[in-house]
Amino acid sequence: MSISFLITCGEADPVKSEDGRVFESDLGNTHVSISPISHTNVSNSGMGVSKILSSARVFTSSSIYTFSTKKTGRHWLRLHFYPVKNTRFDLNSAVFSVEANGITLIHEFSFFRGNQSHPVFKEYIIEVTGSNSGKLVLGLLPWDNSIAFINGIEILSVPDKLLSSKVIPIPLGFAREFPVHVGFETIYRVNMGGPSLSPKNDSLWRKWGTDKPFLVNSAAARNVSVNPYSIRFHEGVSTDIAPNWVYATAEEMADAKVNDQRFNISWRFEVEQGFGYFIRLHFCDIVGSRLHDLVFNVYINNQSAIESLDISHRAKGLSAAYFIDFFTNVSVGLDTILVQVGPNHLTGYLPTALLNGLEIMKMSNPSDSLDGRLALNIDSTDIKKTKSTRMMLVIFLCLGGVFVICLLLLLSVFFLCFCHKKKPKEDDSLKWSPLPTYVGNSGNKFSSGTFGSTMVLHSLGQMISFSEVREATRNFDKSLLLGSGGFGKVYKGVLENGLVVAIKRGNPRSQQGLVEFKTEIEMLSKLRHNHLVSLIGYCEELNEMILVYEFMAGGPLRRHLEQVNIAEWAMNWQKKGELEKIMDPNLKGSVNLESLRKYGETAEKCLSENGNQRPSMGDVLWNLEYALQFQGASDADTDSIRGISDIPDRIPDVESVDIETVITRDSIGYVGSQPQVGERWCYDTNPGAPGQNTWGLPRTRKKVEMAPRIRTIRLAKAAHPKSSARLESMESLKDDIEAIKNNHVHTNDRLESF
Repeated sequence: MSISFLITCGEADPVKSEDGRVFESDLGNTHVSISPISHTNVSNSGMGVSKILSSARVFTSSSIYTFSTKKTGRHWLRLHFYPVKNTRFDLNSAVFSVEANGITLIHEFSFFRGNQSHPVFKEYIIEVTGSNSGKLVLGLLPWDNSIAFINGIEILSVPDKLLSSKVIPIPLGFAREFPVHVGFETIYRVNMGGPSLSPKNDSLWRKWGTDKPFLVNSAAARNVSVNPYSIRFHEGVSTDIAPNWVYATAEEMADAKVNDQRFNISWRFEVEQGFGYFIRLHFCDIVGSRLHDLVFNVYINNQSAIESLDISHRAKGLSAAYFIDFFTNVSVGLDTILVQVGPNHLTGYLPTALLNGLEIMKMSNPSDSLDGRLALNIDSTDIKKTKSTRMMLVIFLCLGGVFVICLLLLLSVFFLCFCHKKKPKEDDSLKWSPLPTYVGNSGNKFSSGTFGSTMVLHSLGQMISFSEVREATRNFDKSLLLGSGGFGKVYKGVLENGLVVAIKRGNPRSQQGLVEFKTEIEMLSKLRHNHLVSLIGYCEELNEMILVYEFMAGGPLRRHLEQVNIAEWAMNWQKKGELEKIMDPNLKGSVNLESLRKYGETAEKCLSENGNQRPSMGDVLWNLEYALQFQGASDADTDSIRGISDIPDRIPDVESVDIETVITRDSIGYVGSQPQVGERWCYDTNPGAPGQNTWGLPRTRKKVEMAPRIRTIRLAKAAHPKSSARLESMESLKDDIEAIKNNHVHTNDRLESF
């Protein structure tokens, strides 16, 4: 790592800092220039502060430092401020702003306004691109006839692999890349469970503070540490990420002296609302005695960040350094970031959790600002901002504001008078507004020019464009079809970041619609568990209803369960036609096989994957009673029952033939009036209770046209429970059934099932 610039402002000679680094003067450096030339230096060596802070460069008008860096890419920019006491200027009352390469770093800063009495140190990461001609331009802008000043400047190039190429958003969603032109400000850099670390303990000269001021409950944590030289660094992790001193200490869950510890270690950090934040968590398993012992959960702002984090597995060993990067937005109305670690709820693991280090960086908003909403845009070609120029700017802005207000009023009147139409009331069961956005303000919406996608993070999931879904599934290629269900078809897909997902596309002809679609998003976005498939995002473009889930490569769980689902086990025998082989041994020989066959067919239909193929409860009841009649008849005469086959699956409930009432005990006479040739008597079920089971209830008779009564008698005898009264010729029975169907059987007679 090469140091680019160490600059002391206001001193004519180099200054050596307490950590041994030498800071060069800001004058006479061939790679540093100051514009305009008019500026003043002040110093006071007797203040008892660092030599870097004992002098300052003072500006009475907008001015810039221009640094010719050695390379393009991201650079650390560290600024030192302290109001040096002197006889010429009151630096405490100075009000000024600072900008670097078009990004506002500080807006209207003042020691007096901020009630500051200690030195102020600011650290940023700024991008130097070819469009900047390989230069880092630092501008200072005094406000309202005030002055601006600075004491020291550090510029160091950032290692290429220091910032992750992708981060995990919170709430969980797709890992996204950082945009190129975005600035970072270090808000917190904390060494958990250990002391503060000075810059000389860090290869990149970073400061690390202690975590004690941020612990929500200090009794929930205890300090643990190991020899710093026992920490191992694998590929992708080096001391540039964090020094070994950070990984050698940690805050671990305190022993609560209970069998099942169910609490978290919590840290609360105050932040500025309306900005996005980069969060890096540092982990190292320094408490486990073997691999995979330490597994725990991580939460950010009360939302699951990682479930069942196995440190030794990810870091490839014990005492091995590891880090994970996250991104979250702090919307308007919130001003804290809550970080928590706690035990998982699985058995077989240590009931503890730990955290070794943490970094939080604020990210510049779309207005290129890290402090306030607007960028300063200090022009290096016109930096002489006079009072009259600022006054003209104020007048111009006021006139422009008045013009805009008048224009808006005219448009409002036009809209109310000519364009306003009463909208028809929508059906509440169908309408639903777009889900609330993930970001608290419009400034946090990243376009395709920043995060490489048109996606917008939402609090209830991530909205995905239809073009991305089509690309992930190769335009819904049939070879990627995983299955289908009541909602629609499910495809396997690969997103642009390489993440494999399951994509469920709603069928417009499905009975499930917008209500179910919205409900599933709302419910699954709030549920995060290690044993539940996670909802990653959704798409509602072009009237599509698409849900994107985490892909389970092993398939459904039931494929891997053996001898657990007794219904599926029994259905395997049913499909083989060998259901009798799994009967209770005590029942073998006593159960009629036709009755068992009917029972098995009924059960198989009830377990059908397609709901439309499952029988109604009335059908199930009739089929079971029909199977019972087989068994009852078999008990009386097991031989004769085998002569019956092709019996109708079900006699309808509403209107049926009451055979036992019509047929006498000898199956010859009739009860009551005898039907004549061409007539029959049918018996309705209880008319006041349609669809109910009416077995054994009184029935009313009605006369309908019928085939000759001899066929009716034969049909009745075929179903008689006594074997002696049944027909023995199935051919005769079939002929009679066909004759009945072809002669005078009306649709409402309900005999079509024959």
